[in-house]
Amino acid sequence: MSTEISLDLGEVILRGTVAGVGPTVLLLHAGGERRAVWVPVAAALAGHGFRSVAFDLRGHGDSSGRATTLRALADDVAGMIASQPAPVVLVGASVGGLAAIAALADPAVAARASGLVLVDVVPDLEPGRARSWLDFHGLTGRYTRLVDDVLGSGPALLATAGALDLPVLVVHGGQGSPLRDADVGRLRAANRRVAVVRVPAAGHLVARDAPEQLADLVSGWLCGIGHGAVSTSGVGGQDLR
Repeated sequence: MSTEISLDLGEVILRGTVAGVGPTVLLLHAGGERRAVWVPVAAALAGHGFRSVAFDLRGHGDSSGRATTLRALADDVAGMIASQPAPVVLVGASVGGLAAIAALADPAVAARASGLVLVDVVPDLEPGRARSWLDFHGLTGRYTRLVDDVLGSGPALLATAGALDLPVLVVHGGQGSPLRDADVGRLRAANRRVAVVRVPAAGHLVARDAPEQLADLVSGWLCGIGHGAVSTSGVGGQDLR
C-alpha cells in the first residue's frame, strides 16, 4: 500500500509516493525519469522492512518547476530530507545521485543522513564521455542548462563525496553503463568508506532493468550499516568490496 504526498518548497511543489513501514529510504530518480520507476523497488524494500519515499524531481513527472541547475535540485533534496524522520538513507540514480551529493555538502543536511547509494553514477565522470552518452540517449537537448551545469561540477562534487563521513555504496551497472572501473576507482580512492557492487544484467537505469536485485542489494547493505533489521536476503550483486 502506498500514499501520495506533496511537498511545498515555495518555489516548487514536489509530488511523491510513500510505501512501506520502517527506516526511511529516499529514492531519487535519474534525469528524464519520474518516481514511478521506483515502484517495484519500493515494493521490494517494503517487503524487507523499509519505508521508501520517492519524489518526482522538479521539472519531472507531476512536480512543478524546471530542472536547470544542480544547486536547485540539491536544495530540493535538502527539503525532502528535512521533511522526513531522521535518519534517512539516500538512493540516487544518475543526476539524482549527484543532487544527493551536492545536498550533503551542507553539514546540517548530512547530519540527518546515515548512508548514500549512488546508482550507476560517480561525481566526476569525464565530461566529454558523459556528454556523448547523453547525446546518444537524447537527453542533452532536453536538459541543456542542467547538463552544462552538472558537467562543470565534477571536481566540487568529488571533493564533497570524498569528505562524506557516512557509508557509501556504488551500484555499477553492466553493459550500457557509462561508468568505467577507473571512474569508480577514483571515488573509492577519495573516500575509503565507499563500497562497490556490480549488477551485470543491468544497464545505466538499474531500477528499470533489475529492480528486485537492486532492492535486495540495497536492503542487505542497509542492514549491514545498521539502518534496518537483520537481512534475510544478503547482497544481490557481485564484487562487493
